[in-house]
Amino acid sequence: MTTGERVLDSPTNGVAEHINSYVETGGADGHEWRPGVFTLLLTTRGRRSGALRRTALIYGRSGDAYAVVASQGGAPQHPAWYLNLLAEPQVEVQVGADRFTARARTATPEEKARL
Repeated sequence: MTTGERVLDSPTNGVAEHINSYVETGGADGHEWRPGVFTLLLTTRGRRSGALRRTALIYGRSGDAYAVVASQGGAPQHPAWYLNLLAEPQVEVQVGADRFTARARTATPEEKARL
């Protein structure tokens, strides 16, 4: 991802505030969203706009990998961030104070069953 580029945070109610606190405190405020529920920040490139877009997502672990679920609360359509990473799988992730680039991918059917 390009450094120095403006990042647009999720417009969803409360999510932008969560992201702002997370970024300002290096994850000290926001990484543990609720007791035992941890979040990461995912930055994708907009598939139509080309803009960097950041959202906060609950995550799990599978070995060394991070796993997020693109369920959009059970809605029939995928969330925009998932469609963005399908178009451009190079993403930036922040977990607590750690920031790194990654290549996102959809889990295989076998992995989905296990996850």
